[in-house]
Amino acid sequence: MTQQYGDAARCAEFFEAGGFEQVRRVAAQGLAELGPDPVLYRWLGLAHAAERDDDHDAEAERAYTAGLKQWPDDLGLLVSHLELCVGADGWEHPGRARAVEPLKSRIAQLAPPGSPEAEQVEAAVGRFGRGYWADVRTRNDEARATSADRDDFSAAVAEATTRAMTAQTMGEQPPVDPEDLRAAEIAATLEALAGPSHAPLRLLLRHRPAAYVVTCALAFLTNKALVLGGVVSFSLWGWLLFLPLLVMDAKVRNARGVAQRRVIAAIEARHASTPAQT
Repeated sequence: MTQQYGDAARCAEFFEAGGFEQVRRVAAQGLAELGPDPVLYRWLGLAHAAERDDDHDAEAERAYTAGLKQWPDDLGLLVSHLELCVGADGWEHPGRARAVEPLKSRIAQLAPPGSPEAEQVEAAVGRFGRGYWADVRTRNDEARATSADRDDFSAAVAEATTRAMTAQTMGEQPPVDPEDLRAAEIAATLEALAGPSHAPLRLLLRHRPAAYVVTCALAFLTNKALVLGGVVSFSLWGWLLFLPLLVMDAKVRNARGVAQRRVIAAIEARHASTPAQT
């Protein structure tokens, strides 16, 4: 394996783990040491674009443009550049808006219909060319997917808690892959919610979907009771019952961030112990 392929593989590992800063560092270092390379230019641009920030978008555009100057027919760079331009605001970035059609035409010449690149172009154009109601439906679908992921994660944490208690009873310590993001997230969550003081939060996490339903009903009934009882004419006090759930979600979110940093550090440590191949 050449060093170029090695750097590209490292970029892919970091990108999958959410280590966009590390991707940029590896790609930039590879470009500085080995010279221009279309794959590294693409990874550099993708890692900037993933930050969803105007300054990073500008850096991504520079990376794609630099690569396309030397490899004007590289489909990877063309498609990535198109995705950036299609998602840009036409008023703030008219240059990117003007570049969409030429990029689409060039990709259509190089990528036959049905190819992965052509499908990626269709997906990008469809994603950013939707109408208002299509956007609303998409956001609702994304919100449901996020909620489902949180519920699945809660179930995984509950199962991991049971396994950990069983292993502790039997005096066993199951092996843990430091680069397994899901396992790291579960472990970090168990650490964050450890101790007697967090027992209520652990219970809420174990039964997260039901807890939200019950809390919503209790909040509504509390507000209704306060109004009907003449305590207040309009009440939002019942919604304070959601505070424990919000605290629980915040702790889980922070724990997953800690886990991501641990996984990235583990990947960095493995890379540091592996000599680069030339």
